[in-house]
Amino acid sequence: IAIEGNVGSGKTTMARLIAEEAGARLFLEEVDDNPFMEKFYDDMPSYAFQAQIFFLLNRYRQQMEIAQQDLFSELMVADYLFAKDTIYAHAVLGDDELVLYNRLHSTLETKILTPDLVIYLQANPEVLLRRIRKRGRNFEKGINEDYLAGLNDAFNHFFFHYDESPLLIINTDTTDFSTKRDHLEDFFGSICERFDGTRYYIPSWEEGRE
Repeated sequence: IAIEGNVGSGKTTMARLIAEEAGARLFLEEVDDNPFMEKFYDDMPSYAFQAQIFFLLNRYRQQMEIAQQDLFSELMVADYLFAKDTIYAHAVLGDDELVLYNRLHSTLETKILTPDLVIYLQANPEVLLRRIRKRGRNFEKGINEDYLAGLNDAFNHFFFHYDESPLLIINTDTTDFSTKRDHLEDFFGSICERFDGTRYYIPSWEEGRE
């Protein structure tokens, strides 16, 4: 299972909850270990390429570890989808940098396993920004709503065309999976059902409303 979404959408929280509930092995994106993140948010044009390549190679290393596991006996959950790395790249890289990045990404992605399920977490920019401020990472202080809105558009465009795995889309503006057990159990019921294509998660308490 791969979980995806904008900054502050709750990817890591959701991945941890699923892993704990299902006894799955957890793979987390190493955001805090990226030495370029603080510089990137202070000066995006100067440090975007370094930050992006660091993420790309770290994700690839993790994906190779996933590929070596016994996929038939162990559930694995990651708080990112390797294919979405291009979303940030197209949003922050210059033309020449993007050409080099795309060549490297195209070479690496041929060895990546396709997830059995992708969960896309959506949230409005103001909600995302509030969550980002609450968690208080120093290198994220420069993030603003315009930046988040642009990324939201890029994510929506990407997943509108995504068809490599079953895709479950969830709006997280009003859900609280981390502290409300009934929300979490309702959500787990939806991911345990097999389906093809794209499905939108509608909480049971929202069903039937106009």
